[in-house]
Amino acid sequence: MSNSPHRTVTRTATAALAGDPDDVIRPAALRVVHDTAGIDLAAAERAAAQFLTALGISSDSESLRGTPGRMARAYAELFSPRPFNLTTFPNDEGYDELVLARAIPLRSVCEHHLLPFVGTAHVGYLPGQRILGLSKLARVVEHFACRPQVQERLTKQVADWLQTHLEPQGVGVVIEAEHTYMTLRGVQATGSRTLTSTLLGTLRSDARSRGEFLALTGLSR
Repeated sequence: MSNSPHRTVTRTATAALAGDPDDVIRPAALRVVHDTAGIDLAAAERAAAQFLTALGISSDSESLRGTPGRMARAYAELFSPRPFNLTTFPNDEGYDELVLARAIPLRSVCEHHLLPFVGTAHVGYLPGQRILGLSKLARVVEHFACRPQVQERLTKQVADWLQTHLEPQGVGVVIEAEHTYMTLRGVQATGSRTLTSTLLGTLRSDARSRGEFLALTGLSR
């Protein structure tokens, strides 16, 4: 089992499904790097100071003097996912049951208001010729979440990326998140959560497989 903070569910205990340390590069590993060359922290800090001033908030006081810089660094971190290796292994045992990582912590930023949304992602797949290092399911979620996003697109991007690079029999992604632009402003619907899903391959076309996936995510009782 993986040491990641999220829970992992498999139908059988299979040694071949053990995760691989993130700093180990295997022959069948795809390096994923987010381009951070466009980040200019100094310019972002100046813009943050102007933004606060435009809202009537002075950053001259001791407690607020460093706020523009902190804002710039915070958003740079939110928009900069860590690089990782998409490590895959031959499915030598012919494992053909569902692999599901549940409750992967998720945080992103709504591209319409630049306010955070937070929640969990459930990501699963039916293996084909190769299986995936388990921690990489969380890494793929982080990769697409670290940018201005909408939840619908994020859900589909994770599923499509896994389908393209892993070529499994099927992929399922469910994201449940709370959007602060809904809970802190506007309608102020405190406690409301948004659910989105993308099912591909067998998990979409086969009712039994789809039902098993939804049951294991806790969405079907």
